[in-house]
Amino acid sequence: MLHKKLKPFPKDFLWGASTSAYQVEGASLEDGKGPSCQDVKTVPEGTSDLKVCADQYHRYKEDIALMAEMGFKTYRFSISWSRLIPEGTGAVNPKGIEYYNNLINECLKYNIEPLVTMFHFDMPAALDKRGSWGNRESVDWFVNFAKVMFENFGDRVKYWLTINEQNMLTLVGPLIGTLHVPEGCTNILKETYQQNHHMMVAQAKVMALCHEMLPNAKIGPAPNISLVYPASCKPEDMLAAQNYNAIRNWFYLDMAVWGKYNNLLWAYLEENDATPDFEPGDEEILASGHPDFIGFNYYNTATVAASDGTEKLDPGADQQQARGEAGFYRGIDNPNLTKTEFGWEIDPPGFRSTIREMYSRYRLPMIVTENGLGAYDKLTEDGKIHDPYRIEYLRRHIEQMHLAITDGCEMMGYCPWSAVDLISTHEGMVKRYGFIYVDRDEFDLKTLDRYRKDSFFWYKKVIASNGEDLTD
Repeated sequence: MLHKKLKPFPKDFLWGASTSAYQVEGASLEDGKGPSCQDVKTVPEGTSDLKVCADQYHRYKEDIALMAEMGFKTYRFSISWSRLIPEGTGAVNPKGIEYYNNLINECLKYNIEPLVTMFHFDMPAALDKRGSWGNRESVDWFVNFAKVMFENFGDRVKYWLTINEQNMLTLVGPLIGTLHVPEGCTNILKETYQQNHHMMVAQAKVMALCHEMLPNAKIGPAPNISLVYPASCKPEDMLAAQNYNAIRNWFYLDMAVWGKYNNLLWAYLEENDATPDFEPGDEEILASGHPDFIGFNYYNTATVAASDGTEKLDPGADQQQARGEAGFYRGIDNPNLTKTEFGWEIDPPGFRSTIREMYSRYRLPMIVTENGLGAYDKLTEDGKIHDPYRIEYLRRHIEQMHLAITDGCEMMGYCPWSAVDLISTHEGMVKRYGFIYVDRDEFDLKTLDRYRKDSFFWYKKVIASNGEDLTD
């Protein structure tokens, strides 16, 4: 659809950026914080551990001031479960409450709306030992964690996200370091989707609790959505695309919005003897969630062809790379797209397509909770970081989001990944995403000083113009 005139971005559009606690805070066992599954996992060889990260725990005032300088309307961050409740249940850590109160208040001092992710890949290690999401009690653990957050921060936080990238926790859990497989498990797929089911029940209960405790707040999910293309116009490729769209994307949003399992996903689970067990009342709980908006992470699209029956899941494939599963789809590279230095395809028009498809299906306001380019940024001798590749990537995606708004899609905000440089989940510190450069290497902490990248000044201009000025 070609538009003669573009609609403006909404006047109250929430421009900002994102981080997560375990990747940015550091202070991994400081001030009473308990270890999370991320603190005790074996990090990929050659990458940094998570003890210091970007040290935002000690430098949050400086970081928030820089975000304010850029003109942020919102800051999406996560709350570390084990910083708040060191054992995951039981005693609450007053120092954890104090830190997040300070962080929230610092945001509000600059009129930056806190957008809080409740769970971002960091199950407390004490609960991981008790079975993590595989333990049905995890539903109650998460509801209790939410209650503590709502009680302590709900007077100031208006926007909440439940679980970051639940689909990635399910599809590539071992890569992220989150999947807990009990000893002797013979059907890992069934165990994985049983854990997913517990997360779905917990999410629905927490959304209902939010509406009960904080009637003026808004809450929604935050999956990673990559629209799936058929490799050709062959009908078999279209069926494969429908299969992977259901397994990767729509199941998670169908459940969050409607409280029902997607039929294609359910057929896939039946085929693999992997349907989850329901407790009495689960159907009613799942139907009670009702999100107010959809948060979603977008990096690229996926492309699949019909399965030839020989595909095997690649345990080394990450959340944005082609996958395949015998009998359902075969992931392929899209020859029409370029790739980042880290092998992720770049597809700005696919961003528009993804937004349009989501809005057509769910008719809820949407906020982009991640979108960005990881790259090997370099600090020059005069303290500059020239990242024209990031500016170009973000500009092209914002242009497509603007077109989607003109298409009639209801967008409420844009929070690219990431506000500051942080530890990437499986590529460490060298894969930088931020507008703000952090002076450290993979193992040499250096000064941890902050530097404004070229993209910092560009994004400041984008926000000041409410998305109208995208020039360099």
